Amino acid sequence: MRTAPTAIAAALLAALTLTACGGNDGGDSGDGGKTAASPSGDGKGSGSACATAGTAFAVGPSSAAPAAGDEGAVPVTVTNKSGAPCTVTGLARVELLAGGKSWPLAAQEGAAKDAELTLAEGQSVTFTIAYVRGIAGDAQQSADVQKLSFSLPGEKKAHTYDWPDAEVALQSGDTLEATVGPFTPVGD
Repeated sequence: MRTAPTAIAAALLAALTLTACGGNDGGDSGDGGKTAASPSGDGKGSGSACATAGTAFAVGPSSAAPAAGDEGAVPVTVTNKSGAPCTVTGLARVELLAGGKSWPLAAQEGAAKDAELTLAEGQSVTFTIAYVRGIAGDAQQSADVQKLSFSLPGEKKAHTYDWPDAEVALQSGDTLEATVGPFTPVGD
């Protein structure tokens, strides 16, 4: 039975509140899964834009969809390692990749594209990729996703990690049943 992607994201956020989000799942950058406490302050207005050179990334642990048609979620944690406050504004640009094909993900319903969060040194935010599991071996209805690629808002450099879960259902050849959620402070 399907549940709303926002319910999956909310449940995942609750789990992340209780445990640190760790694990570098084969990515091209990161800090080995180390994350910090939740951001403090009002979350707005100070610091330059967070940039790749001053951040560390961790993918997972995921909340895998158990069967075809079920929903799963993959969190990505961004930690400020720049030595000064930095700000993320908007949404991460995310693509899922399989066999030379890529699918850019749309924003989760209700995700504010202009939301702004400021991170102090060592503080983290996370965004979640919610998806519907596809049918194994059915190329007409599913994509056997192999990689997850994302970049910070305003950045061109993409970071690529192994996709930690099963195939993803197709809505059409150009659209996966997957969305990207907003940045959320870790621990809130």
